[in-house]
Amino acid sequence: MRRSLALAALSSAALLAGCTVGPNYAGPPQAAPNAARAPGFIRAGNAPVTPAAPLARWWEGLNDPVLDTLETRALAANPSVAAADARLRKARAALKLEHANGYPNASASALYAHAHLPGLNLGQGGNSSGNGGQGGGDDTTDLNLYNVGFDASWEIDLFGGHRRSVEAARATAGAAAAKLADAQVSLSADVADAYVNLRDRQRRIALNERSVTMQEQMLGLTRQRYAQGAASKLDVARLRNQLDSTRAQIVPLNAERDAYLDALATLTGEEPGALDALLTPARPLPLPPAQVAVGDPAALLQRRPDIRAAERALAANTAKIGVAEAARFPRLSFMGIIGIGGTSPADLTHLDDFTALLAPQLSWSFLDFGRSKARVEEAKADRDEAEANYRAAVLGALQDANDSLSRFRYRRITVATLARAKQSADEAEALMEQRYQAGAATLIDLLDARRQQIAADQSLSMAEAGLTGDFIAIQKALGLGWGPAES
Repeated sequence: MRRSLALAALSSAALLAGCTVGPNYAGPPQAAPNAARAPGFIRAGNAPVTPAAPLARWWEGLNDPVLDTLETRALAANPSVAAADARLRKARAALKLEHANGYPNASASALYAHAHLPGLNLGQGGNSSGNGGQGGGDDTTDLNLYNVGFDASWEIDLFGGHRRSVEAARATAGAAAAKLADAQVSLSADVADAYVNLRDRQRRIALNERSVTMQEQMLGLTRQRYAQGAASKLDVARLRNQLDSTRAQIVPLNAERDAYLDALATLTGEEPGALDALLTPARPLPLPPAQVAVGDPAALLQRRPDIRAAERALAANTAKIGVAEAARFPRLSFMGIIGIGGTSPADLTHLDDFTALLAPQLSWSFLDFGRSKARVEEAKADRDEAEANYRAAVLGALQDANDSLSRFRYRRITVATLARAKQSADEAEALMEQRYQAGAATLIDLLDARRQQIAADQSLSMAEAGLTGDFIAIQKALGLGWGPAES
């Protein structure tokens, strides 16, 4: 009879457990419907872009093996990525914990107790000592107790509160995975930016040092001409001022070069100075490929880690409404105890002589003066905030993509213009070389033409570094540079 009642109670609880309160998550809202339907929504202009799927390891398109090495080392050892990975593992552990919370909680116990009790007469069951029975108040009893027990408790998920908790934990773990990917995206872009700036500073330092050498020669020749009366003191002062200005430009460039060396070491998880041997030898500035693959806006919205993190946060906050709603309804739990024992160790072997208890408990905080309702409203406000954050993430991603493509487009025009200026400076230097060899121009004229050639090269170097930086910004805006997290 007792078994039938227990089975009936469990069956009723299982039927009730099919109810799940709270809203079901139906996916994110349409934050930018035009972008999903129209591939031309992202403004590319006349930039050399293609709708082909971009590369996840986009830095390999720059064809620089040193940069490839730095990216690999950074993704493996950067502290920020390691911290994001730890947060992901924590979120996955929390999900496992929520799953486990839905099952019964069981524990076993063993007890031995010895009691020395006054004023008790248990007959043969105890050991009394005192004044031979006179003055019963002086009687004492020694009592041993042995017990082995097993107890279990289980809360039935009547209204789906636990199921919503699992749903929220799963979405939170997904958000943590997306944030890890976002950290990888930012890291890969930061490493490439620092590397490009380092190569640009090294190149400009070398050009400035060449310019200093030529200006020193020009100043020396001008001083000789001044001593001979063929040049004015103003000419000497002008060249000396120009030389000092060029020397002064090298100082901040050296400081910036050292800063980028230290930044790259830190980004790869090393102490400052650890990569100097690898990076001090100058290498050409990496340039972007002729065609930049950007895919389409719909793929962008699915790939950007910050958008995926915002969507998973929205899903988690939607599920938490159900958790708050379920707390407003009754809670049903079962507790069961089985134990054997007695006053001697032999009693532990009497398996047919046991104590059993099955106790269902129903609790309901129906009079909480609006606390549960306030928690539901709080959860709904969190969900609305998460939805607004998702919309902001989508619109911000599209803006990033458009802005980076626009900058890349106009930077190409700047680079092309400065490349023509550099070509003109090269031609002028070659013509001045011919005139100097023919005796129609002085050495000072030739050195000045070479100085202008170096200046044009410096301007072009800065523009090319900016172009590669804009290419890096495109890859970051596209959400590239991350790999799947390990399970």
